[in-house]
Amino acid sequence: MRFAVVIEKTATGYSAYLPDLPGCVSVGGTREELDRNIREAVDLYLEELREQGLPIPTPMTDTETILV
Repeated sequence: MRFAVVIEKTATGYSAYLPDLPGCVSVGGTREELDRNIREAVDLYLEELREQGLPIPTPMTDTETILV
């Protein structure tokens, strides 16, 4: 499965969230730290869904980058 991740630069580093996994968020002081943290957050989120016997949401969010 491929989930869209929204990454935002903040005053103190980076934050990220997955629109298709409500509440799955993470932060990091550097982009590398954020990348590790959000992957861990997704793994834990999906593990929790499995443990509760809940379905894993189907990715619905699409992204595109445009030149302006």
